[in-house]
Amino acid sequence: MHNAQLPMEGKSRSSGVTMTTPQRLSDRSAERGSNEQIKRLLKRFGLRTSLIRLKVLDALLKAAEENRNLGVRGVHSQLLGLDIPLSFLSVREVLKRLCSEGVVILNPDKTYCLHPDAVAVLQADG
Repeated sequence: MHNAQLPMEGKSRSSGVTMTTPQRLSDRSAERGSNEQIKRLLKRFGLRTSLIRLKVLDALLKAAEENRNLGVRGVHSQLLGLDIPLSFLSVREVLKRLCSEGVVILNPDKTYCLHPDAVAVLQADG
């Protein structure tokens, strides 16, 4: 499944918890789109590429670049805002799977962010 990178509309839903993302990561994702990076990330963690994983991780990556974390509802809302019709339950299950595989972290406030190991993989790409 190859999709063109869709522009991400920033939502101003901040949980109060922030994750610092190095500028290099932000610059690279803006320059060449993050789909290829995310595909390599999934492969590195032994996961198959799927549209829903690409979109969920892209939403989390965009949120990290803006120093914010998203909960399930935030990710779901962001995807609906981009006319990506995924169910809330599907988004929740993908986030749970990404958590169990160590790609993302569930924070105490029920928001998700990229695991430092995933950030390191994305930064090493290039």
